[in-house]
Amino acid sequence: MYDFRIEAADKASLYAELIAAAGALTDGEPDAVANMANVAALLWESLPELNWAGFYRNVGGMLVLGPFQGRPACIRIPFGRGVCGAAAATLEPQCVADVHAFPGHIACDAASRSELVVPIVAEGRLLGVLDLDSPAPGRFDQEDVEGCVKLIQRLETALASMAEEGTRG
Repeated sequence: MYDFRIEAADKASLYAELIAAAGALTDGEPDAVANMANVAALLWESLPELNWAGFYRNVGGMLVLGPFQGRPACIRIPFGRGVCGAAAATLEPQCVADVHAFPGHIACDAASRSELVVPIVAEGRLLGVLDLDSPAPGRFDQEDVEGCVKLIQRLETALASMAEEGTRG
């Protein structure tokens, strides 16, 4: 059983602890879905002010809902649509302080006010995205972006089987 209690005094320490815990959860496990599920639960339990934490996978050129914590979510998101689709289309993290002001925002949960989406890219190919939503406007900042990018980089091997899944469908 895993019991991670991450209570860091600052964001840099928080993300360092999260990255270490995610590594411990995923090391040696080749199944990307199992790894995404555990990481989504870890983020949900460890990051304050979230109302959704999870993954969308690139399946046949469309973002398809993966493991998550939170309320039911949109199942399919086209590249270029909404915050997740923008991250998929540009391969760049998207940090949005007010999702209601974001052109083409998809309101899966009307309670979400801010969002952070980090693309998962391996060998130049989009595997999926990490998506974090918050009911607090302006919840995410550059430290969150950098921390989540490092988290995804640390998990690249643990999420590698997503590449095989993305070629189906």
